[in-house]
Amino acid sequence: MSNEVLNAIKFRRTVSQNSFTDQDISKEDILTILEAANAAPTHKRTQPWRFVIFRKEGLQRLGNELARIYRQVTPADKYTEQGEQNMAKKATMSNVAIAIIVNYTGDVPEWEELAATACAVQNIWLSAHSLGIGGYWATPGLINHLGEFLRLKENQKCIGIFYMGHHNMDTREPVRGSIEDKIRWEE
Repeated sequence: MSNEVLNAIKFRRTVSQNSFTDQDISKEDILTILEAANAAPTHKRTQPWRFVIFRKEGLQRLGNELARIYRQVTPADKYTEQGEQNMAKKATMSNVAIAIIVNYTGDVPEWEELAATACAVQNIWLSAHSLGIGGYWATPGLINHLGEFLRLKENQKCIGIFYMGHHNMDTREPVRGSIEDKIRWEE
């Protein structure tokens, strides 16, 4: 593939905190990434995506909140101190964490608002990749308890956290089955 966009789509990968470096992500790069998210398709121009960006001390606050929620909601028989520490560590090992929020407008079905927000996240992923920044979309059950912390409105829902960082991972070939196994032609 020689097309830049198609290459980015093909070679974009999940990159976890273990591969993140200490290199800071500039505010300018974050805004570039979010401008790409803002260009996602949306029915009736509802633009339902909302983001809360955590950097620096904000990452520590997010980590503390995730650990607090883990402590609060995890049944005693499943709770581990290591699990609690890992929840906090995920945030603080990142350079940036973005809470992904759907703003349900009522103008279109909820699934359309969710799909539009997922398209915005794909744009985040692709634009971050183009800047040499890796990341992944985490959807732990704890996100259902972040509403107050994120100051969500009644019509909003957090659907994940996108963790980002510069990384030292090598490019690798995608692992995908053949598209021919996933389509049917009707001509």
